[in-house]
Amino acid sequence: MTIIYMLLTISLFVAIVFFVLFVFSVKKGQYDDTYTPAVRMLFEDELVKEGKQPKNEGLKNKPSEKNEITNPDK
Repeated sequence: MTIIYMLLTISLFVAIVFFVLFVFSVKKGQYDDTYTPAVRMLFEDELVKEGKQPKNEGLKNKPSEKNEITNPDK
């Protein structure tokens, strides 16, 4: 029975250490995403659904040749 208490104590200690290290790494910015903002301009914009009107009404809602290739459902 003593070994169970010892193993529980050790496992709680290890869990607390990992939690503290995780919090420390989050505060230091280890998990900040620095790659996605740099390549965001390379991603294609979402296609406008047919039921929605574009914000700028002066532009026609005509799909470009590139969109027709990537979206064969139309």
